Amino acid sequence: MEVRHVSAGGVERIQVDDVWERLARRGGFTWIDVADCDEEVAAFLRDRFDLHPSSIQACRERSHLPTFHGYRDSWFVVVHRPLIRRAGHVHLLQLEFFVREDVLITVHGPNNPDVDETEVFRDTVELRRRLDAGRVTPESPSALAHELLASLARSYRAEPGDIARRVAELEQDVMSADLRSPEGLLDRMFLLRHELMTVRTMAGAVHEVFGRMAVTQGTPQSDDRVWINDVADRFARLRVVADGEREFLAGVIDYYQTKTATKMTVAMERLAVLAAVTLPVTALASIYGMNVIVNDRTHWVQLTIAIAVMLTISGLLLRWTKRQGWW
Repeated sequence: MEVRHVSAGGVERIQVDDVWERLARRGGFTWIDVADCDEEVAAFLRDRFDLHPSSIQACRERSHLPTFHGYRDSWFVVVHRPLIRRAGHVHLLQLEFFVREDVLITVHGPNNPDVDETEVFRDTVELRRRLDAGRVTPESPSALAHELLASLARSYRAEPGDIARRVAELEQDVMSADLRSPEGLLDRMFLLRHELMTVRTMAGAVHEVFGRMAVTQGTPQSDDRVWINDVADRFARLRVVADGEREFLAGVIDYYQTKTATKMTVAMERLAVLAAVTLPVTALASIYGMNVIVNDRTHWVQLTIAIAVMLTISGLLLRWTKRQGWW
């Protein structure tokens, strides 16, 4: 548990037992960053800060959508940061906020145990560094929450940028592919689309959550509507960017499907030509091969005429297909 007290005099790292003494001074505010919400932490949040039981329970459960609860004395918000690892697999790193007039509490998780801890705590660790170095000087818990959410929005923005780079590479591969082994391209297309849709869906959900926060009444006076609208606008723009990339990727997929369908059509035409060319040969050979026709010796003249007829018909068919542009 990391605890910082922020006041006009600067930022001070304190112990959790000193929080209430600092809050009693009525000067500045406190930021408490909690690694996860186990039984001890849940009791701490409930007994010391009198936070709502449903919000504390939400910190202990895996959520797949952003959440907002507005109470008389606090905000409670759940957001996620997308983390793309292997192709097509997107981790949603969960982060909870309790925002009051005198304290900001951030709680991490639950998260997939396969995710490295440095990724889980990356945003809050970076914010603590900036706060300790004096690069950010928030005047309220809501302003500090805004800094953290702005960092989260930048992390969101990096994912569509990486996807856009891979979509551009995919486009070049589709344009130059001979489509002899299409499985690899298909996998890349649909895994990229899955990643993009996940990021777009989460950005849209966060936008809706903060849009709701901006119009909620009866919440703390520290609920700066300016930063709430700023966060909502950031994620709305992220959704627009993701929509643009989705349309571009859809165009690449359409081109691939058209190219595949055209290749199949050409292949069917060529197969039809081959079948038509060999049809006379097959017909004459089947007649001469009937069991009802029995010869005790080879009729060379008749055989020569039959072969000449087959070659003539096949040649005429080949000439006709050439004029049609089939080969």
